[in-house]
Amino acid sequence: MQKFGRGVVKLRVPILIVSVLLLIPSIFGFLSTRINYDILSYLPSDIETMKGQDIMLDEFGKGGFSLVMLDGMDDKDVEKVKEKIEKVDHVCDVLWYDTLADVSLPKEVLPDDIYDFFNTDNSTMMAVFFDEATSADGSLEAVKEIRSIAGEQCFVSGMSSVVEDIKDLTMQEAPMYVVIAVILTSIILALTMDSFLIPLFFMLSVGMAIIYNMGTNFIQGEISFITEALAAVLQLAVTIDYSIFLWHSYKEEKEKHPGDNKEAMAIAIGKTITSVVSSSITTVAGFLALCFMSYELGMDMGIVMAKGVVIGVICCITVLPSMILVFDKALEKTMHKDLVPSLEKPSKFIIKHHAAFIVLFIVVLIPAVYGQINTNVYYNLTDTLPKDLNSVIANTKLDEEYNMATTHMLLVDADMKPKEVNSMLDEMGKVDGVSFSMSLDTL
Repeated sequence: MQKFGRGVVKLRVPILIVSVLLLIPSIFGFLSTRINYDILSYLPSDIETMKGQDIMLDEFGKGGFSLVMLDGMDDKDVEKVKEKIEKVDHVCDVLWYDTLADVSLPKEVLPDDIYDFFNTDNSTMMAVFFDEATSADGSLEAVKEIRSIAGEQCFVSGMSSVVEDIKDLTMQEAPMYVVIAVILTSIILALTMDSFLIPLFFMLSVGMAIIYNMGTNFIQGEISFITEALAAVLQLAVTIDYSIFLWHSYKEEKEKHPGDNKEAMAIAIGKTITSVVSSSITTVAGFLALCFMSYELGMDMGIVMAKGVVIGVICCITVLPSMILVFDKALEKTMHKDLVPSLEKPSKFIIKHHAAFIVLFIVVLIPAVYGQINTNVYYNLTDTLPKDLNSVIANTKLDEEYNMATTHMLLVDADMKPKEVNSMLDEMGKVDGVSFSMSLDTL
């Protein structure tokens, strides 16, 4: 290991030059990697949801759909908006009142349940079908264009609308909370380490590793937006310890080899490899375990994070040592006393009373396990979104004015008789949580 360390020390300047040059293809790779916002595409193809979506696309030419509500418009204006929406790319069909009857025919002729499905006192609703899946790029672009057609009078509900807002939110906020993570980590490191400058080199080294990792995602072709949003912060969190270990090892070796910083760093690199590699392997194994999930989002995130840890270790034993040696004089000038008090007394106390701490651990474990078992898990993504998002406003409006919190399409055998279909719909209407069900036979 020391032989490898001496090689890094000898080639420290070329290593820094190459590491900077590698950022260029990594950035291009990152920008060229497609971000997949369709979380349904990671579901196994043999489950009912995906089977239904495939049938919708193959046999009906329809994938996702949204319920669009228009406020304060005359029927003639609504008809014009409908015509514009029909011309939007990836919109394959729009169902409204004029689909059933001419606009000149009073809506009051409709049965009450059909009328109430499409109208309230102040608004009317139409169903818009897309020719791609719910979260496909085409459907999301269509949602964006539909919103622009009618402006503030238009409310687009449904999963496609939610995903479009999540996409915009992620693109806006992901860089911001990465910056926040870097700033907070740097402040903590500056206070707890013995040099005010060393956190900068930690962040540069880890930052390079993150860019390399995100750039090499190009090999996969695409990654999910969830992976993109979490990968940088997670990689920073799980790999920053490696940098701290190298720095501490380097300081210890400098005391043993005064005046010979290069030899101290070579030995420190060897010690870091021995300790960090075994630690990182367990971390990599943990992330690779996600690849065995049936939900393929686990594989997407597992591969990216496992790769990120490996790249982080490589940067820790090559790029970071090179930076420290090149800027060693600047680091020496920013050294300060440790601000963290000595923990020798607490350590001795814990060792002396180890039996009591084992009992305390067991006592605390009981309520912890109980709390974990009885913690409610939510699956409604929209509950966690800001209330001022377009999709949340639209879904709230749909719930309050039309008594529909969510909608589903049900596919049945075409050979079913109208009587059987109506009987089935009647039974569905009695299910708790179902407010309304409708089919062609309802009309």
